[in-house]
Amino acid sequence: MTDAPTRIRVASEGTEPYEVLVGHQLLGELAGLISPRPGGPPAGGRGRVAVLHPEALAATGEALREDLAAQGYEAVAIQVPNAEEAKTVEVAAYCWKALGQSGFTRTDVIVGVGGGATTDLAGFVAATWLRGVRWIAVPTTVLAMVDAAVGGKTGINTAEGKNLVGAFHPPAGVLCDLAALDSLPVNDYVSGLAEVIKAGFIADPAILDLIEADPEGARSPQGPHTAELIERAIRVKAEVVSSDLKESGLREILNYGHTLAHAIEKNERYNWRHGAAVAVGMVFAAELGRIAGRLDDATADRHRAILTSVGLPVTYRGDQWPKLVETMKVDKKSRGDRLRFIVLDGLAKPTVMESPDPAMLLAAHAEIAA
Repeated sequence: MTDAPTRIRVASEGTEPYEVLVGHQLLGELAGLISPRPGGPPAGGRGRVAVLHPEALAATGEALREDLAAQGYEAVAIQVPNAEEAKTVEVAAYCWKALGQSGFTRTDVIVGVGGGATTDLAGFVAATWLRGVRWIAVPTTVLAMVDAAVGGKTGINTAEGKNLVGAFHPPAGVLCDLAALDSLPVNDYVSGLAEVIKAGFIADPAILDLIEADPEGARSPQGPHTAELIERAIRVKAEVVSSDLKESGLREILNYGHTLAHAIEKNERYNWRHGAAVAVGMVFAAELGRIAGRLDDATADRHRAILTSVGLPVTYRGDQWPKLVETMKVDKKSRGDRLRFIVLDGLAKPTVMESPDPAMLLAAHAEIAA
């Protein structure tokens, strides 16, 4: 018998509330999210379901399609490229074509199975097909569970930057099956810890205490605190998103470390893992806060220590600063040509720093320059 999953409610004004389920063997919950009548197709006929999955999860996607077909759904599988290669308008157009050829209507459902890039794409395709159809996220990485799949921000990349094209389109539900993490490569698992650590610095310091008490355990899905760390990070995001769906205020704090991170990712042509870039971005933001006289030395130093302890990078190539600055100017968090950074006024006290002095930025960059 499997323990009942943890259910975390996300309820934003003007949208249907949904639940994020965290536990093991959760695919039995999927049919209830797809259909208004739990366990069966919608009243009046069979429903269509498109299972959107990356190439690396071809077997998982096909098994899920077969299971849904056996339950009476018209299920199709749509395979997309792995990781960030999936987040292009060309891949989105391929998905739209597949939906059109399958006769997909507004009462049908998309299921996105995979990492953060896959759930970002699945949500964007769902938001744009027929001006919006329901979708369900089945994240299979730490990063997707604690960040990408929760909150309704969907999007694709362009040559000009990351996530510049997208929509706010919350899912009908999120299934975080922790068993999926057992087969995750260690570097991918550790990359996701950056978003968990971010949640600790901006809102829930207990996360930092758990990781510092057992850094090696935090690096493994078999660690003693895996479920608690993931649940705590999800609760941070759920609380923020419930208050501010469309990033008009409070939700900006979730971008801690991300302004520089997105510039690094673009500069590396998305060959860097997102979490690795966020780790460097958080150290940069901590140094910026320290230089501005906002953040105490102990908390600033804690960034570098905890990230290093789990194996995340804290430096980046020093000669790339001019390129990074230009990229940050077109980041979706910028206003006009004014750069905006989330910094800390203290542990769990995030705030916005707008148009910082270029000399301060340069000094902060010097602290992360390899």
